[in-house]
Amino acid sequence: MFSGIVEELGTVVERSADALVVGARTVLEGVRIGDSIAVNGACLTVVAFGSEWFRVEVVPETWWRTNLGDTSRGSLVNLERSLAANGRIGGHFVQGHVDGTATVEALVPVGNEVLARFRVAPAISRYIVNKGFIALDGVSLTVVEAGADWFTIALIPHTREVTTLGVRREGDRVNVEVDILGKYVERFVEARVAGGMPAAAGA
Repeated sequence: MFSGIVEELGTVVERSADALVVGARTVLEGVRIGDSIAVNGACLTVVAFGSEWFRVEVVPETWWRTNLGDTSRGSLVNLERSLAANGRIGGHFVQGHVDGTATVEALVPVGNEVLARFRVAPAISRYIVNKGFIALDGVSLTVVEAGADWFTIALIPHTREVTTLGVRREGDRVNVEVDILGKYVERFVEARVAGGMPAAAGA
């Protein structure tokens, strides 16, 4: 489990068919083999590390479902360690399970912020609501507006400075994880309508 608050920007040092080696410092503090680190919002397991790098294995599903398949040597990636039980949550609960990708459609300066518009598949947009939570490349954000196959986000200067969202351009893909609550509600309602779930006690 993560909070969507990026701890540092890492750099892809090496990419192979089944692994990524990422250069980093902050997320290596206290790291152990088997720990989880979110890389652009995708929860991956550390299988090796040194003083300034760590290695994670990447399965085919992750390559095609996320934008990690777009990375190459030198690419910047957002990094966050899994939440500690006694830690503060500055964003929202993020699982690190990427639902798919969205494409940057427009970046419009509005005062000191940038209003970013993204195109996304309807299968994902159904869970995106105005003023709801969303994680893009692992960054906890609030949706400004949402349509049938698009949504907008207001990117403040700090977010653009410390995450990959500051270097995204039109046509780039970002990883999307929607708020898990919407999925649970949909599943519950579908089961009730189909008669496959008993009413809760006292209902």
